[in-house]
Amino acid sequence: MIRIDIANRQKLLPVDRRLLRRAVRAVLAEADVENAEISVAVVDDATIRRLHQRYLGQDCPTDVLSFVFDSREDRLEGEVIVSAETARSAAPRYRHAPAEELLLYVVHGTLHLLGWRDDTPPARAAMSRRQRKIVNDAMKP
Repeated sequence: MIRIDIANRQKLLPVDRRLLRRAVRAVLAEADVENAEISVAVVDDATIRRLHQRYLGQDCPTDVLSFVFDSREDRLEGEVIVSAETARSAAPRYRHAPAEELLLYVVHGTLHLLGWRDDTPPARAAMSRRQRKIVNDAMKP
């Protein structure tokens, strides 16, 4: 069973919960994860900045944070926190709509829950390709 909870804790950007759930499910399906509980929190920059400082010691906003609570062969439990404010301000730079940028953050964070890394150029390129495909597929009607 897969359970995905979406909490919208900001008022800057409309949140399409169905789209976010569809994208998280796509990431999990590609990894053959059948038992997961994932929470996604959409917040503003002030909130993500506090969390970034508290958990990673960096006093600045960020786009996405991911936390794995339980990861066994038969179960994944974790949280993805994304900043709608960062998505809104970054989207024009990448020629995305803010909602697409936010979706990209959710996919990125979910991939991190599964162990994907982006700390080297090859890993970053592979992750970028994977997340772009998932976002494009999720946005199809």
